[in-house]
Amino acid sequence: MTTLLIRKSLQEYIRFADEKKIKALFTIVEDEINQKHDIWTNEFVKEMQQRSREMETKKAKGNNWQNVQKKAKSLLKNEK
Repeated sequence: MTTLLIRKSLQEYIRFADEKKIKALFTIVEDEINQKHDIWTNEFVKEMQQRSREMETKKAKGNNWQNVQKKAKSLLKNEK
């Protein structure tokens, strides 16, 4: 069975599973879920601060958030 089919099967199962089974499944994967969502480690924050300083001092090139949004919208528009 492909990963895609497994995902769909699990999603369908979870939609209708009783509360006890949902809690049991969550207990199994809870630590992994919490780890994946916590990207704001000290190392990550320091890296982002360093990159921000480099952009402010023109040591590195970058785009502001508005330009990133504009480019993304343009790319999506061109795909249609």
